Amino acid sequence: MAQTRERVPVVIVEYDQIARTIAERIAALIRERNTAGRPAVLGLATGSTPIGIYRELIRLHRDEGLDFSNVVTFNLDEYYPMPPDSIHSYVRYMWENLFDHIDIPRENVHIPAGDVPREKVEEFCRWYEQAIRDAGGIDFQILGVGKTGHIGFNEPGSGVESRTRLIALDTVTRRDAAADFFGEDNVPMEAITMGVATILEAREIALVATGEHKAAIVRRSVEGEPDPDVAATYLQNHPHATFYLDPAASAELTRIKTPWVVGEVRWDRKMEMEAVIWLSEKTGKSILKLDTDDYREHHLSSLVARYGSAGPLNGEIFNELLSKVRGRSRLPTDCRIIVFSPHPDDDVISMGGILNKLHQNGNRITVAYQTSGNIAVFDHEVRRYLDWLQRFNRDFMLADGKVDELTGRIERFLDEKGPGQVDIPEVLTIKRRIREAEAVSGIETFGMGRDQACFLDLPFYQTGKVRKDPIGPEDVRIVLELLERVRPELIFVAGDLSDPHGTHRMCLEAVESALAEYSGDAPEMWYYRGAWQEWAVSEADVLVPLSEEELRLKIMAIYKHQSQKDKAPFPGQDDREFWQRVEERNTATARIVDRLGLPEYFAMEAYVVRKEGRPLNRPTLSTAELAEAPRRRRASDHAAHLPAGAGAGGGTGGDLA
Repeated sequence: MAQTRERVPVVIVEYDQIARTIAERIAALIRERNTAGRPAVLGLATGSTPIGIYRELIRLHRDEGLDFSNVVTFNLDEYYPMPPDSIHSYVRYMWENLFDHIDIPRENVHIPAGDVPREKVEEFCRWYEQAIRDAGGIDFQILGVGKTGHIGFNEPGSGVESRTRLIALDTVTRRDAAADFFGEDNVPMEAITMGVATILEAREIALVATGEHKAAIVRRSVEGEPDPDVAATYLQNHPHATFYLDPAASAELTRIKTPWVVGEVRWDRKMEMEAVIWLSEKTGKSILKLDTDDYREHHLSSLVARYGSAGPLNGEIFNELLSKVRGRSRLPTDCRIIVFSPHPDDDVISMGGILNKLHQNGNRITVAYQTSGNIAVFDHEVRRYLDWLQRFNRDFMLADGKVDELTGRIERFLDEKGPGQVDIPEVLTIKRRIREAEAVSGIETFGMGRDQACFLDLPFYQTGKVRKDPIGPEDVRIVLELLERVRPELIFVAGDLSDPHGTHRMCLEAVESALAEYSGDAPEMWYYRGAWQEWAVSEADVLVPLSEEELRLKIMAIYKHQSQKDKAPFPGQDDREFWQRVEERNTATARIVDRLGLPEYFAMEAYVVRKEGRPLNRPTLSTAELAEAPRRRRASDHAAHLPAGAGAGGGTGGDLA
């Protein structure tokens, strides 16, 4: 298949495979340099994306004796100002997630100093550049890419000649970081970052991007012209730079989204569905009105040729789309169902419509809230409940002063609490109970009972911080116990790949791991999406229509989550309330279906049904293919042309989330 629109080598596999591949490449480099008696010089990034790489490097050190004693590292960036012992510091991040677990000498670690006096920042930046040169230059650079296209913190406008410097952070970058800092107002305005020229001098570069929220900027970086407004596009001219993407981050690439535009394709029904829907939207015609010339004029001659003419193809796709539409009468009845909700509001936000219908159909439903969601509660909500508790105590004279002692201790903590500081256990418990009460109120909107709510409170989430622990055996055991007790015939799980902080992905991992140990027959699994996006009509296996009244009831259930209303602590890039996003998303899906020529509905929810052996679209490459991919440069790629002194590299820093 032709891939002529991509200007840099791209590897698309699941994240675990990306992490292993990059870690193995780094390990090979370290061993090669150790044998030669030379240091391996690594450029490192922070955020959630490289965590898997670092964990694999730690495993290689622990289990296979990988020796880091002669490794030198340089980190891309650091917020400014930022004390090194801050919970937000990249110094702390690197020691907690890598350096404390390997045998690297402390003097070999270099991280931009967020606590250097402002008048000495320029001097420090010059020293940092000299330290890289003195080490012999960076051999291997890990990068991510921000939504602005920045690598490191090289925001729009950064020149190809730029060096390590203090830079003002873009509004989008600061908003992306808001979750880590418990509010955008707490995010520093500046950062110290390696410059583009510094990054490009690395001999080899691996840019890693995961999640659909990175798909648009990945396409711009890979297929667009080099542009100072998108620093990642500079990597196109590097001879040894490779983009490593998970399937979600690759979704907007031309060869993934519309492969027929760039070359021949192997047609299957999924591809046919996508092509016909795309053509309908491109031409503004409903499916049954598409003609043979429409196909021929839009790179789809080979598709229509399979059917002889447009009519039979249109009819098959139209009928298949129509079969996806399932009203209440075509939904399960009298079944045992578990709805897995990562946070205590994902059930009503993502599938409130079908949840109501399934309850009406007499199914035995358990809603399993996998995490407490307690970090997503503002402190002012706690104060409000403390005030209520004090008033309640005065009215009913409870506990011989214990309530006053408890509320006083909590209020003193909140008065002294700093931005992003981990809450004391009492505050975490109150926030958890707030969200549990809201979750029960939400499902009661549909006439369900509080006994149908099951709060798993999985341990991986209980860090009190945005960054969570990996899924462990205890998380899996808790989910497995629920499965064994309920013996579900159908389960719903979050298949959302755009969750900004990754909890949805981890909750899905816990369910899939528990199912692998489950003693019963595998239940049917339906994937729903979260608050950020809906399944595309072409991807969906089930489309559930909602009337205006049903959508109103769903929104009422979302209203019950008062701690998330008006302004959620972690809104992502969308400032609208969750109910507003849901209303737009569900009505937009219905409008798309209407434009395709299907019956008109007020709103729709979409679901993907797992087929046996197909969790989600997860392409894999062999080890040999992965090793070869970075070396392949297509004939259409103009000869790599770097600025004077450039060698190879590229990276992004703090927003690898």
